[in-house]
Amino acid sequence: MSESPPAPIIVTALLGRSDQIWLDGLRQRHFPPERNFLAAHLTMFHHLPPSAAEELKWRLAEETRAVPRPKAALAAPFSLGRGVAYRVDSAELAAIRASLAEAFAGLLTPQDQAGWRPHVTIQNKVEPATAKALLADLGREFRPRPLIIDGLATWWYRGGPWEPLSQHRFRAG
Repeated sequence: MSESPPAPIIVTALLGRSDQIWLDGLRQRHFPPERNFLAAHLTMFHHLPPSAAEELKWRLAEETRAVPRPKAALAAPFSLGRGVAYRVDSAELAAIRASLAEAFAGLLTPQDQAGWRPHVTIQNKVEPATAKALLADLGREFRPRPLIIDGLATWWYRGGPWEPLSQHRFRAG
């Protein structure tokens, strides 16, 4: 079996199982089906070069090995214009992201240099009126809730569904 050619790398935070199931259900209900080929996710970096793969895996292992899960909370939904996302509040995860951003500063794209607004997208690429209606519905029902961050993961981006590269788990508890 031949290996696929190198591709850009995406870094995400891994969500806890019950949070993943709940957020995936929201995506199933509200994301356009023809565009919904990813599970709900919390992106930390959108595009790192394939040449960074080994160092990235090493750094993620260092950030997670024997480290307790970062405290995190799902915060109020907000508008993406043509979609809706939930904000994620986590000073500890933000500190990990800042450390990684510093380590890979010369490799970051403008999007990843621009700062980080942690969120999980529930809906995207819909008519603005549809997004506005969902934001109102989710806003009415919203109550802040803890969010479990189980680990960090890297993925090859090859245009469609992401191909797993590595996973690094925090210590539970």
